Amino acid sequence: ACFRLLCSLLIPALFLSGILCVCLVVLLWGIRLWIQQRKKQLTSAGKDGKRPLLVAFFHPYCNAGGGGERVLWCAIRTLQKKYRNVMCVVYTGDRDATGEEIVEGAFRRFNIKLTHPVKFVFLEKRYLVEASLYPHFTLLGQSLGSVFLGWEALLKCVPDIYIDSMGYAFTLPLFKYLGGCRVGCYVHYPTISTDMLSVVRNQDTRFNNAAFITNNSLFSKFKLVYYYFFAFMYGLVGSCSDVIMVNSSWTLNHILSLWRAGACTSVVYPPCDVQTFLDIPLEDEKSTAEYSIVSVSQFRPEKDHPLQIRAFAKLLKEKRLGQQPSLKLILIGGCRNQQDEERVNNLKHLCEELGVSNNVTFRINIPFEELKRHLAEATIGLHTMWNEHFGIGVVECMAAGTVILAHNSGGPKLDIVVPYEGHTTGFLAENEDNYAETMAYILSLSPEKRLEIRENARRSVHRFSDQHFEETFLLSVEPLFK
Repeated sequence: ACFRLLCSLLIPALFLSGILCVCLVVLLWGIRLWIQQRKKQLTSAGKDGKRPLLVAFFHPYCNAGGGGERVLWCAIRTLQKKYRNVMCVVYTGDRDATGEEIVEGAFRRFNIKLTHPVKFVFLEKRYLVEASLYPHFTLLGQSLGSVFLGWEALLKCVPDIYIDSMGYAFTLPLFKYLGGCRVGCYVHYPTISTDMLSVVRNQDTRFNNAAFITNNSLFSKFKLVYYYFFAFMYGLVGSCSDVIMVNSSWTLNHILSLWRAGACTSVVYPPCDVQTFLDIPLEDEKSTAEYSIVSVSQFRPEKDHPLQIRAFAKLLKEKRLGQQPSLKLILIGGCRNQQDEERVNNLKHLCEELGVSNNVTFRINIPFEELKRHLAEATIGLHTMWNEHFGIGVVECMAAGTVILAHNSGGPKLDIVVPYEGHTTGFLAENEDNYAETMAYILSLSPEKRLEIRENARRSVHRFSDQHFEETFLLSVEPLFK
């Protein structure tokens, strides 16, 4: 009787599921045909009678002025130089600026001059991808928000080639299966990484894993299930890509384990403006009564400025035992909002607690020329972020001629602070004691030995130049143009 009841329920359920699946497939196919029809109506032929190939970049914050934006404008300039019949499109939410102002901003900030016009598609629903909208389940909220934003973009312009250049992987299947586009992406940082999973699994308290979760095993288990579900979905949508570019070996390892699409994945180092810093003359150290240690990074929690201050305080304490030249720590960075400003105030309080306020200087949102001057005068360049995906600031410090001391993880460990032609290019550390000891060691070296390390570091950074980016980017995106 139970078996008959089960069959009488199961067969209609399977039949109904089959009908719903067929309806869904027909609906999606109908939407795809409608979008293709819309594409024909929206695009017109060029001057020579040929319709240009539309290459669209999804970059909702294209006017932000960070390293990700430098990648975007270099990529567009590279395509314009290589392909004649290509029209580059940028989907952006920067509605407070005109297209001309955005292009002018790219030239002013990055010295990148585009050879042809760019078409901007202004999106109205960018608020859907802002983290502040999702105080809980932020990853999932932003990812679903990006699908709606991507749908708005697709309706406004249907490209031939779609490249997500900001890390919104959930838009990829939308453009591939509904838009009928060839799709690629440039991944600066995986939305979720195996490191994030291990932090939750081990119940470590970090800036993205609050203490109230780590202290409760039930909350931790629930968050782990949520993260595994999200990682599975992230892998599913990412594997839709025809071309995957990642910015470092660290990002490559995570994307390979999550997306499992090794055949179409390659490392394309971001273009760093190394030449500007290489123009700083590399001179012998003048006999000085003061050494400066410089840190360049935004005042964000993951950059771990407290570690820098604590390690510096420990260094000062040890140095005071002997008569040494005076030391100063200069923290250079950008403040985006009130939260960042509060963070700086907390760091100043930490300096007071540790008794190092007179030796620590904060330089916030300074002009580029002042940044260059500080780097030119510095002995050590300091970086403390755990698992930095790449580390443009680390490259800039090395190009400027400082002796770099970076965190022994992520991009700095795997790609940047590595021996060049068998010679040392810098140093790595992991904790307060490591950092203090290594800074003391660098300062104890002879000026000639430091100059040798600085010269090695400078020679090594040509791997991260604009020219190297152009060559590797074109090689990677070639399959999209076939």
